[in-house]
Amino acid sequence: MADSIMSKAATMEIPINSNGDTGTLPEDDSLEQDLQQVMVSGPNLNETSIVSGGYGGPAGGIIPTSSIKDIRMKSRGVSLPNSQSAASRLAQHTEHHPGSSNLNTSNSTEEISRGVAVEKLDSVKKWGINTYKCTKQMFSERFGRGSRTVDLELEAQIDVLRDTKSKYENILRLATALTSHFQSMVQTQQALGDTFTDLSQKSPELQDEFGYNAETQKLLCKNGEALLSAISFFVSSVNTLVNKTMEDTLLTIKLYENARLEFDAYRSDLEELSLGPRDAAAMVRIEMSQHDYQIHRDKYERLRSDVTIKLKFLEENKVKVMHKQLLLFHNAISAYFAGNQQQLEQTLIQFNVKLKPPGSDKPSWLEEQ
Repeated sequence: MADSIMSKAATMEIPINSNGDTGTLPEDDSLEQDLQQVMVSGPNLNETSIVSGGYGGPAGGIIPTSSIKDIRMKSRGVSLPNSQSAASRLAQHTEHHPGSSNLNTSNSTEEISRGVAVEKLDSVKKWGINTYKCTKQMFSERFGRGSRTVDLELEAQIDVLRDTKSKYENILRLATALTSHFQSMVQTQQALGDTFTDLSQKSPELQDEFGYNAETQKLLCKNGEALLSAISFFVSSVNTLVNKTMEDTLLTIKLYENARLEFDAYRSDLEELSLGPRDAAAMVRIEMSQHDYQIHRDKYERLRSDVTIKLKFLEENKVKVMHKQLLLFHNAISAYFAGNQQQLEQTLIQFNVKLKPPGSDKPSWLEEQ
């Protein structure tokens, strides 16, 4: 026993002070008591320090462990004539370090930051679980291993909408091309009329002939600008119907399809758990799965109702808009190519189409600067 104590004393000859530097152990009669305490309570920290709080905390959070040793020895009845009590030294330490009053604020800030981090971690965890379940359900449906919820009537309406949107986009593309080509022709007629007018003034022998052609080109140009206004109005209305009204409905349909996939994923998960064992842990998982299933079912039902309502209103709006625009397009085209200027002007008035002045599509000289 004495040899063991002496061997441990040899290992304690190089203590560590509060700054981490090596120091000299004073030779006194309490060495043997300290070694005995090491055998009972663990290694003697001597002059090392315990730092309360996080890294980089204020100096007021450092409490010398020698005070803890004094309190422990005093409790065993050992007098400390040459040292102050731990309580008095701790009080003096606090007086010399007023920054210790900020420990509670620092700890509160750390707790808030830790709470935010936990919330983010939980959010990422839920997202990961939901993504895994939906991906698993999607592959199961694609390979024919899983079942999916299908509303045959609603699915048929959605397919019709997508096909209609594709065809309307083709109409929009062709009408836009017609506008561009016809505008080029009107500009050419305008330039040709100006040239005829100039030549009629400079060629006395052909003045009448150039004058007739100049008047004809100017009249065609005027009627062409009226037709361009009608076609531009048609294009604008179809563009709003396709790229705003239909697109908004398709966005709701996309949300509905995602909700359907999530609903089937949690439904399949609940069915798998229901077929398993029914011990206490399994019943807890089944109850949690039932709760998640109900949440996604309500979301699916709500979005299905939204899609049904939007499809109904979209169909009514589409019929109303296209009835007016197709009638305008027909009357304007017929009047122009029939050379009926009066009917063309009446068509613009009937459908409240404003005639665009020549060159209105070009930017002004201020906008070009």
